[in-house]
Formats: sequence, structure tokens, C-alpha cells
Amino acid sequence: MQAPDLAQPAHPPAPPSPLGPDSLTWRYFGDLRGLLLIGRTGILQNMHPGLAAGVLQHSDLFANPWNRLLRSIPPILGVVYDGGQAAGTALQVRSFHRDIKGQDGEGRPYHALSPELFYWAHATFFEAQIALQQWLGAPLDEQQCERLYQESVHWYALYGLPMGQVPESYVAFQGYWQRMLEQRLQPTEITTWYFGSTGDLQAPYPWMRGPLWWCLQPVLVGGVRWVARGTLPPVLRERLGLRWTASDQRRLRLLAGFLRLAWRVLPGEWGYFPRARRAIRRARLAASGAHQARQA
Repeated sequence: MQAPDLAQPAHPPAPPSPLGPDSLTWRYFGDLRGLLLIGRTGILQNMHPGLAAGVLQHSDLFANPWNRLLRSIPPILGVVYDGGQAAGTALQVRSFHRDIKGQDGEGRPYHALSPELFYWAHATFFEAQIALQQWLGAPLDEQQCERLYQESVHWYALYGLPMGQVPESYVAFQGYWQRMLEQRLQPTEITTWYFGSTGDLQAPYPWMRGPLWWCLQPVLVGGVRWVARGTLPPVLRERLGLRWTASDQRRLRLLAGFLRLAWRVLPGEWGYFPRARRAIRRARLAASGAHQARQA
């Protein structure tokens, strides 16, 4: 694999404008229910052998699985929700991946900023929004999916990477997605560890250690792993040798019904990650100020 060209042109074009509060991505990407699908998204990413190799060789995943997760989520949310600073956040995310390169388990070279790897990771974040609404929210129609997809293209452009890998439409993306599922994704050391691990994981924060973590671990670890099993595409569940029963499916439907009800009564922005919640509040204050200025 040829290393990606990371040289900056003498006069780089201005980055695209960031997504704003009128976008569907603002509505869906920061949804806290996405934490329940974080295991699913991680498995989809780490079934790509190049991406899995990068994680294995350039992180301490097995010793401290929370570290990568807690470092990754806030800046990726920032590329969507940071407003005028989003382009800078995108370049920060890109810089995190600059030196992640090597050879995968079969001796094939990889680089985290290669179009194939970086776009696949991005594609899983886009698709996670649709999956979240399908499983735990209100399923999106084709028009909404197309709009959300075009916003994801706009979002990806903020990274300043080649766009040749990016499908032109949601229909084209579905074809790309299916090809990846059928032809590219495979069991890896990470997926074997994730679904085969039965030991205790350390708490992500010191203040959670002890009795609190003993209570939370079955939900935060076992529950997320169970949701990942049930929501993965069936072709991948079969490839990974995962069992999913009719009883599991009924329990997942009950969980989804509870979450839908809870989100109807939850005060607006409280159903979002903190970074998204702050952005929503900033946008609301800015809109209120603009309205008052017009009335003055």
C-alpha cells in the first residue's frame, strides 16, 4: 500500500463550512443511546484487518480498553459539533493517525490515513446513526438517509483527505457497505478477545472503582457486548460464530421500547453527549440573541 500523500499544498483550499444545528447529523450523532452501540461500531471497524492491526500495534487496548474509547469519542464528536472550530478539530483527529502504520497479520502494509482505512472508520460512524434509529429510536426513511449521508460526505471533507473513496449517494454507499461486509471484513484478534473475554475489566475512572463498578460492569461491558451481538449484520454474526436467540431478540425489543419511552420524556439536550449538549445550548443562545437583535 502506498503511503498517503500528507503534504500540504502551498495554498490549501479553505475547509468546507461545518455542519450546524439545522443538520440531521446534529440531531442524531450525539445521541447518548449510541453508547449502547459503541461495541457494535468497534467490531465493525476492527473486523477490517488493517484497522485492527493499527489498534493492536499502536495502542494498549487489551491492558486498558477504555483509554482508546475515552480519548476518541470527544474529538470525533467535535468534528460535528464544534462549529467554527470544527475544521481545526478535524485536523487534530487526522494528526492523531499520522504515524499509525505498519503491516497487518498477513504482511500487508497499512496506514491509518489511507483512504480505505480512514473512510471505513468514518463510514461506521455514519451508519451507526441509521442503526441506532433502526434499533433504539425512530427508523429513518430513504430521504432522511440520503440527507444524512450527504451531510456525512460534508463532514468527511473536513479531514482534508482524498475523496475518491467516497460514494456519491446513499444508494451507492449501501453497495459499498455490502461489499465491505461480504468481501473485506473478517474475524481478528480483537473480535476474538472482545466476544471471548470473561474476566473483569478495570473501571474507566478511579472514582468508579469498588462496589459502584461491580454494579455497573455487567451493564457497561456485558450489556454493550450483548447489544453488539444482536445488532451486528447477520452475515457478520455468523462469520464470528455468535449465538443470538429468539429470547435475546425479545429482550432487545423490550430494551428498545423502554429507551424510546425514556427519550420522549427526557428534557431535550439531556439525551446527548456533553460536547453535543454544549453545542446545542450555544446554538440556542445564538439564535435567541439574533432574534432579540432583530426585534430591537
